[in-house]
Amino acid sequence: HENTGLQSGMPVEEHNYGATAAHGRQSPLVPVSRSSPAKRDYLIVGVLCYANLINFMDWFLVPGILLDIQKYFQLSDGTTGLLQTVFILCYMLAAPFFGYLGDRYNRKIILGAGIFFWSGVTLGTSFISEPYYWLFFLSRGLVGFGTASYSTIAPTIIADRFEEGQRTTMLSVFYICIPVGSGLGYVLASAMAGVTGDWHWAFRITPCMGGLALVLLILLVPNRIQRRTEAHRALSISGTIRVAAEKSGVQRTAKTTWCQDVLSLGKNWSFVWSSLGLTAMAFVTGALGLWVPMFLYRAQVVLGIVSPCLQKSCDSSNSLIFGGITIGTGILGVIAGAEAARRLRKINNRADPLICATSMFVSSLCLYIALMVAQKNIPSTFIFIAFGELFLSVNWAVVTDILLYVVTPRRQSTAIALQILVSHLLGDAGSPYLIGTISNAIQAKKDHSFQWSFWSLQYSFIICVFVGVFGGCFFLLTSFYIEEDRKEAEQ
Repeated sequence: HENTGLQSGMPVEEHNYGATAAHGRQSPLVPVSRSSPAKRDYLIVGVLCYANLINFMDWFLVPGILLDIQKYFQLSDGTTGLLQTVFILCYMLAAPFFGYLGDRYNRKIILGAGIFFWSGVTLGTSFISEPYYWLFFLSRGLVGFGTASYSTIAPTIIADRFEEGQRTTMLSVFYICIPVGSGLGYVLASAMAGVTGDWHWAFRITPCMGGLALVLLILLVPNRIQRRTEAHRALSISGTIRVAAEKSGVQRTAKTTWCQDVLSLGKNWSFVWSSLGLTAMAFVTGALGLWVPMFLYRAQVVLGIVSPCLQKSCDSSNSLIFGGITIGTGILGVIAGAEAARRLRKINNRADPLICATSMFVSSLCLYIALMVAQKNIPSTFIFIAFGELFLSVNWAVVTDILLYVVTPRRQSTAIALQILVSHLLGDAGSPYLIGTISNAIQAKKDHSFQWSFWSLQYSFIICVFVGVFGGCFFLLTSFYIEEDRKEAEQ
């Protein structure tokens, strides 16, 4: 177990967390909340952000060269969609396991093992030949398993080292790496395939970068990372915050079972509804992430802008452009979301879920327009896809911050793991395969043509518009419970 700071016999300081920092009144008997973060704290966040960037680069290598992979292994749309589904399924099934470990054991060791594992598997993927397509599917699943160890635990380390205002900023930086890493994955994959003429080379860069992340983790992140929940237990008594970090209390916390934590989270309606909203986000982003470059390619073929790909290496310009859009809109969206949340919280305690709901509704509208104009004007399609991704990105840091202040700190790793499980199980684990399967079903009823291959994807994408609207409704429901759940978490 990691050092809690209680065995040393030294006095324990109170650390306010979540909205407690804003609403709690300081007792004259209680030391002031934690001083400004040390340089080492920012260094740790930098290492975690770099590793998060590499994680998502590796995640989106396949969509960046999907046309090459589909042609190389001769896969249908439905089978192609399974590539991302297998990855996400393994990722989400492993998340609760790593969440359980992250709440109880040394998080640095778990993070390092996960980075080493997925880097090695990704490197092995680059040597898979045509007859062993099943091995390619298996390797992507194993990469998802290794990635889960990182995504579940890293945010809790940031939450432990920063107070509310700074925590939101640091989490924003951390989650900017999701769209940036995703976009760089498209760019890296398409660029390597174009330069070398062989898509296998796309899987030989991120393992080297993962190795560097592992070295930085070993050298710069402390072996024992103090947990806020074990070292600092705050109870609100008559409006006064007092320290209650008695050893007996800590021992009772350690005996709390995973099932008890899950049951408790199931009664937290802010957590439940915001997780369902995140699930809708994951559904839409998963489908867009895999199929948009293919959709744009088919639209361009129908419009006569490009010729059908009949050569060994296909044109990957759509992946490059879409990767650039993902990076730009991701950075702007996460920053805009965090800044909007910071300003609007001052005038409305329900600002966070309302921001998420509004962005989901606007994103759905932009996506619908993009689908409709694709058969007439490709530049306009890119523009509306960019706006759709921009408003989706607004929610990333805000949703995580909601979780961190409506869930008590000692359950946060478990809560993040459950949120990962649900959002991927009902979200992007199935959406790429569902879109591909619907596309296959439509094409099966029509004569094979490039026109119908485009229409089949266009009609399939319509489901994402409806799911996005449902996501906005889930966030609206979150706003009805968030104040009560936040106060309960503070106590």
